[in-house]
Amino acid sequence: MKIINRYLSGVLLSILVISCSKKTDTGVINNGGNTNPPVVTVATFSNPLLSSGPDPWVVQKDGVYYFTRTFGDRISIYPTTKMSALGNALAQTVYTPPSAGIAYSRDIWAPEIHYLQGKWYIYFAADDGNDVNHRMYVLESSAATPVSTYTFKGQLKPTTDKWAIDGTVLNYNNQLYLIWSGWQGDNTPGTQQLYIAKMSDPYTISGDRVMISQADYAWEKSGSSVNEAPEVLTNPQGKVFLTYSASSCFTDNYALGLLTLKDASDPMVAANWTKSATPVFSTNATNGAYGPGHNGFFTSPDGTENWIIYHANSSAGQGCGDTRNPRMQKFTWNADGTPNFGTPISIYVKTAVPAGEQ
Repeated sequence: MKIINRYLSGVLLSILVISCSKKTDTGVINNGGNTNPPVVTVATFSNPLLSSGPDPWVVQKDGVYYFTRTFGDRISIYPTTKMSALGNALAQTVYTPPSAGIAYSRDIWAPEIHYLQGKWYIYFAADDGNDVNHRMYVLESSAATPVSTYTFKGQLKPTTDKWAIDGTVLNYNNQLYLIWSGWQGDNTPGTQQLYIAKMSDPYTISGDRVMISQADYAWEKSGSSVNEAPEVLTNPQGKVFLTYSASSCFTDNYALGLLTLKDASDPMVAANWTKSATPVFSTNATNGAYGPGHNGFFTSPDGTENWIIYHANSSAGQGCGDTRNPRMQKFTWNADGTPNFGTPISIYVKTAVPAGEQ
């Protein structure tokens, strides 16, 4: 009898378990009606992207991002398919200048990579070891990617040939323009303006320069009266903006300003550029971002998000050296079409990677 009772008890327990489980229309058992969604893991990164990297720049083509920055003695490029994983990319040197004594052999600053008219161009500032001789120069490559061998094309020289750094290119209505930071005179350190000139091709300036911006507000004059590092930004409606860095980079007040080009106007006319009265991106001590500036722009791999890349110091008073490190964050557009960069996000805090990276 004990054996039979044990047998019956086992059968009854099996029936009870089965009766408590329900099958869906597809035949899958849903135990106890548990409808908790599965845990979704979101890929993240944190700033800074590298421990050092002043004057960051990135260009993207065919699914690859090409990052570069100031090294001083060479130009190197980091290729990566994920900007959030820039720290895993290998820097590959594409240009080392000639020996000392050449006009462009020393102090190589702020290189930018541009793909124009089917070729790669790298614009950079350099001198012979004497800062007053800084000028803009350009390299050219016809290779499939910018990680290649380059031909030195020469100096980008307007009629008024003065100190020049931080060159970038505006392609507007099928006309190329070079925009850079320079001195008005021959030896005026500490005072920098923004200039523009037409280009007859990607390595030649035609005609003279026109000044489109100088330090007007107090926030542009901390330490020095500086406008530098111009960068072109176009919104989805085709409106053209120019970010720039203001004040001395030796101060924590280094910040981003914004110029707006009047619609359907001539960029060579200074009056067609309107300056915002306040900075659009500035120091956030709480988040470990001091003197943010010298930026660039890129989009997420799936093309749905806009991102700004910039450098900043992690502590106060670190100045204008290699402690400046590259950071990135997503930005949006205001209702009037202007960019909204927000405030520098905190370092070492996990942030979702650009859309399409997962």
